[in-house]
Amino acid sequence: MPHISYSELKDWKFCAHYHKLTRVDGIDGFTGNQYTAFGSAIHSVCEKKLLQEEIGDNYFVEELKKNISELDEPVDNKIVHQMMKQGNNIIPEIDDALEEYFDKFEVLAVEMPLMEDIEGHDDYKFKGYIDAVVATPDGKVHIFDWKTCSWGWDSKKKSDKMITYQLTLYKKFFCQKMNIDPKDVETHFALLKRTAKKNHVEFFRVTSGPRKTENALKLLNTALYNIKNERVIKNRLSCTSGYGCKFYNTEHCS
Repeated sequence: MPHISYSELKDWKFCAHYHKLTRVDGIDGFTGNQYTAFGSAIHSVCEKKLLQEEIGDNYFVEELKKNISELDEPVDNKIVHQMMKQGNNIIPEIDDALEEYFDKFEVLAVEMPLMEDIEGHDDYKFKGYIDAVVATPDGKVHIFDWKTCSWGWDSKKKSDKMITYQLTLYKKFFCQKMNIDPKDVETHFALLKRTAKKNHVEFFRVTSGPRKTENALKLLNTALYNIKNERVIKNRLSCTSGYGCKFYNTEHCS
């Protein structure tokens, strides 16, 4: 059955034409770089630590090398070498950060899959993978997502609507899947900071109340309406903002 993920929703919000090119026409958009290779490698370490699986001293470096080898674009070997050291700075702090933030907790799931019904859209599902779900003795369930970054996030990024909608939607469909009262579920990001001088792992809570959930679902419904009706409007503001769009001034988008 057709489905939509948070990452696809983010692509559509960035630009409906970009979404069409990558998600409908099948033209490669962003396929990864040395930074996503780092993120995948350190994410694998975090997953194994939550599951209390033993990993060797070289596990992270080997994962990073494997991910780098699978990239389509060249990398900066100097930066990759720095990443090896940066990852090894982060790893020793993961367990302590978890314990300091949650105190006592039980791991309920790692990489929990979501493929849930979307009200009003019988022909579409919401798809996602929740990095981690833990329970604390106070009866609360906590959803969190690992995020790699350089030195950290400022307050503006921590409260960015589109970024935090990821956790809002995960919480909504997790509660739907598990038949849990949303009041008993809290959401968090866990930052894994490559270039920080200290405190390489930082947890912080993201509020995902009824109004925010309503707004996130409104965006999801708007996206699905336009996608299903093949309504494509270019968002010219995204052509050059931030990192820009790889299709800007190409045969695909002039």
